[in-house]
Amino acid sequence: MSDYALFEESGTFRAATIQADQNTTLQVELPGGKRQKLKAAQVLLRFKAPAPAQLLPAAEPMAADMDPAFLWECAPETDFGFTDIAADYFGHSPSAIESTALLLAMQNAPLYFHRRGKGMFRRAPPEILKAALAGAEKKRLQAEAIERMVAQLVAGSLPTELIDQVDALLVQPDRNRPEIKAFEAACAQTKESPAALLLRCGAFPDAYHWHFRRFAAERFPKGIGFPELPEPAAVGDLPLADVQAVSIDDATTTEIDDALSVTRLPGIGWRIGVHIAAPGLGILPGSAHDAVARARLSTVYMPGHKITMLPDDLVARFTLAEGKACPALSLYLNVSDDFEILSHESRVERVPIAANLRLHEIEPHMDIDRLNAGDIPDCAHGDTLRTLWRFAGACAGRRGKPSAQAGLHDYHYQIDGPLHDKISGAILDPAACRVHIEARKRGSPVDMLVAELMILANATWGQLLADKGVPGLYRGQVAGKVRMTTSAIPHEGLGVACYAWSTSPLRRYSDLINQWQLIAALSDKPAPFAPRSAELFAAMRDFDLTYAGYADFQRRMERYWCLRWLQQTGTEQVEGTVMRNAPNVRVDGLPLVVQVPSAPDLPVGSRMSLTLGAPDLLELSVHSRFENVLAGVELATEDDLELLDEVPVEDALAEAEEEQAEASDSRPAPEAHAPDQAE
Repeated sequence: MSDYALFEESGTFRAATIQADQNTTLQVELPGGKRQKLKAAQVLLRFKAPAPAQLLPAAEPMAADMDPAFLWECAPETDFGFTDIAADYFGHSPSAIESTALLLAMQNAPLYFHRRGKGMFRRAPPEILKAALAGAEKKRLQAEAIERMVAQLVAGSLPTELIDQVDALLVQPDRNRPEIKAFEAACAQTKESPAALLLRCGAFPDAYHWHFRRFAAERFPKGIGFPELPEPAAVGDLPLADVQAVSIDDATTTEIDDALSVTRLPGIGWRIGVHIAAPGLGILPGSAHDAVARARLSTVYMPGHKITMLPDDLVARFTLAEGKACPALSLYLNVSDDFEILSHESRVERVPIAANLRLHEIEPHMDIDRLNAGDIPDCAHGDTLRTLWRFAGACAGRRGKPSAQAGLHDYHYQIDGPLHDKISGAILDPAACRVHIEARKRGSPVDMLVAELMILANATWGQLLADKGVPGLYRGQVAGKVRMTTSAIPHEGLGVACYAWSTSPLRRYSDLINQWQLIAALSDKPAPFAPRSAELFAAMRDFDLTYAGYADFQRRMERYWCLRWLQQTGTEQVEGTVMRNAPNVRVDGLPLVVQVPSAPDLPVGSRMSLTLGAPDLLELSVHSRFENVLAGVELATEDDLELLDEVPVEDALAEAEEEQAEASDSRPAPEAHAPDQAE
């Protein structure tokens, strides 16, 4: 009878027939016919029966039935070979199959037995074995829990373990947690996105909850509410301005940052006042109020709701409310009868606010033809508005940068229904809300009036800081590249030598910083931020990134409500215009851009009809199908084509310039845009 050998190779046990034995080496033949050379030290067991091909298949089931705990009890305290305890375990001289089964059983029980060499083992110390068994039991229970949670998720039920983990799933889930492992395994099994699976399992009532809670979890991990804050610093005794100022805002605006005044100067011309709310007098650098503003950096706008940078009571204290004399940083411009600027000065004072004018009330009376004809608008403070409009026109002419966006549209979103609680901001029932979208042409007289005076104030105050050697936060544009900086550089797009955001301190932290610097410069006191201040650089960087993130969320929510409008109206047939980055098409009458892969290759500006499918409110997408080219429609003019430049598909609204940003700043809710992203 031939001699056989059991040996280990690369962590695998093999049995073979011995062909030649040369004491230190063996020549063996495997069951498949392959021959190889072995060192004698590799051999674990020599045997005569059964045949090599039968040994391991016979030993493996026997090894599976062996109790490793009993084997551990039988094993000695010192190192031992598997053949040393085989006779004691079986009670007789073991067969090759029994010895091999014992080897496999100990090899497969690493918690009980530690390898000490080929065929050699030592039983685990009792305390180590106890800890290892506890860990193994924990893993077993965890694996069972994961399997159970996966089954629940696939079936459309949210496991109780995941209820408190939903916000973590939205942002940066800890993939070491069993709940997250189960969720990702369920997504892989169902081939659903995380949003779709959570929605199907009832984690969110609807897609709106998903978008809003994901944003809030990422940007406001401690919640969107404000902490308890002490009283702000006392403003002090400020002189009272001899003016009657008016603000111009959207009907829903509460953070009224800016107001304007006109005073006749007999024999000279006019004194134009730009008055900016002065929260910088009560919110001091390094205070608890500053910490809140520094953490948020800007008000967040979206259709039907906003998350303010400052608490409502603090906003109410400094907003330029009608009928009050409010703390303000004022820029006064003495201008001639033909609106040439003769001189200017800046003051910190209290400004009487005569009226909070609302866009929907005054804009119908600001007709460009009647204004040009010299007619005074038939509305409250019409004479003041016409004078301001004439001055703004002169400012625009001096800048030489008329709005390239005139003729395009802004879109006003009105959300009717229980969207957010007015006090807590909690989401109510978005599914019950209805959206109305109304187009409004850009570049109206009111837009131009507000935009030009805000640009003038930002440019003038930016230069004032530069002249006094006080750093600020500027936006510059050189060679087409827009960036934020702490030093005054030109903004070629606006046609100004420098441009420091200073006119929205209630809702932009950059403007609040600049206000602190301006107040210090006007009072000849040390500025809170010195040149090359690390804190100023950090604030600039964080503001730039955060403002961009807020703007992206705003565009996503505007797209959401566009798709909701399509859904609630059942709109399927639409018309649109081919954009430069085909196959993108801008839909008529909506701030919506869709991809139309089925469209033929058409010139930019071509008009077509489309069929839209059911909107996906989670992915914010809608399938579109080309129907036909609209006959008898001329291609867009070259000027129109400039307005159809490339815009990312998710950016549903047209791009806007920074002066339009200042115009929309005066009416931020609910449709305020973040046009700097376009630059």
